[in-house]
Amino acid sequence: MSPAILFLLALGLSLLGWLAARSRAWAFRRAAPGARLHSLPNFHAWYVALWIGVPAVLFALAWNGISPALITARVMADPAASVLPTFGFERETLLAEARAVATGAAFGVFNEDAQTLVEPYRAAITFYEAIGIAITIIVAFAGGAFAFLRLKPDFTARTRVERAVMALLMIASLVAILTTVGIIASLVFETVRFFGMVSPIDFLFGTHWSPDPMSAGAPDGNDYGAIPLFWGTIYIGAIIAMIVAIPLGLMSAIFLTQYASNSVRKVMKPLLEILAGVPTVVYGYFAALTVAPLVRDAAHAIGISSASTESAVAAGLVMGVMIIPFVSSMADDSIAAVPQSLRDGSLAMGATTSETIGKVLVPAALPGIVAGVMLAISRAIGETMIVVMAAGASANLTANPFESMTTVTFQIVAMLTGEGSFDHPATLSAFALGMVLFLVTLTLNFIALRVVKRYREAYD
Repeated sequence: MSPAILFLLALGLSLLGWLAARSRAWAFRRAAPGARLHSLPNFHAWYVALWIGVPAVLFALAWNGISPALITARVMADPAASVLPTFGFERETLLAEARAVATGAAFGVFNEDAQTLVEPYRAAITFYEAIGIAITIIVAFAGGAFAFLRLKPDFTARTRVERAVMALLMIASLVAILTTVGIIASLVFETVRFFGMVSPIDFLFGTHWSPDPMSAGAPDGNDYGAIPLFWGTIYIGAIIAMIVAIPLGLMSAIFLTQYASNSVRKVMKPLLEILAGVPTVVYGYFAALTVAPLVRDAAHAIGISSASTESAVAAGLVMGVMIIPFVSSMADDSIAAVPQSLRDGSLAMGATTSETIGKVLVPAALPGIVAGVMLAISRAIGETMIVVMAAGASANLTANPFESMTTVTFQIVAMLTGEGSFDHPATLSAFALGMVLFLVTLTLNFIALRVVKRYREAYD
């Protein structure tokens, strides 16, 4: 059954209830011209519509969850299902083919045995669609009748509708919180499983990373030292990328706010922010096909023969360009928010424009600038595609930016997309790496908040 059928039915019935309740409320006014309703007619209408729509939608969600199993059970009880194997992949394949033809998702079957199940599937789908529609109408009618009969001139419809809206807003706000809790819970659970196989000391302080997803037996903790991954993540995302992003982003923000004319600013600011909208895979191709060969050739030209096509500096340079808008936009907004009176006062005291920027505007905008830098660092250390395409997969613990390196995000992708079992420590190590990355980004966010609260200044 298409989920849209029951939802549209619930919406239509809610609309009918809305119109009927609104007419009922207006009838109260006409019956007693001098009397005042406690709530406007629209609130009476919404009260009835909610009592019709909410139960109907909840039933529709539940029915669309259980009806496929009921349909399959009815088909399996049909004599035509006797040709099916008792268990196994072949049985599921035949059922899927018959279901696809019966619902119109396919025009024919590949296996002849599935053809005999098409008509039983159609009959079962029609039967349970009719039951779902009938129950939806009954539920909506019951809710609507209950609400409609309560309507009176002094009925507190507005209060009840506002409470319902408040509950809806609270549920919406809880979605993000519950999602975060679910992510943390899954990371913690799998990380505990991993640390039950590999010592946290070996993982957090080991210097050799070479897990084998296909190995059997007890894992060797010496193969799960994640220090090279942590170093590669920091070196590429928090050092090389920031060397590019912070100066360029800050200087572009200063130029746009203090030196550029309005016409130039209207053109350059959107163009600069376009960088944030470019897909990261495009940056990855650019890093792998253009920047990395140029970096290698430049290194060879100055005598660095060990320079690789896959290098930390190539990935870091492109990553720095990618996060320039994060630094620039936050710094731009922070500098622009500094009161004009401070700038005018500094200039009136004889300071030059550059002195005013360096000694007045930038210190006053420091909280916003620091927040932008922390946001950019969090974005950089979580980047995957650029590292996958340009930095390589070698877990090297080196300070040479022209050598291949890898990061936490690259290894997470490698461990989770391989052929290893999810019970293998190599696969579970991805969750431990994700937990560490989550804690690092959370710490950076806390630092940014503390800096903002510590150095925020209030201006009249």
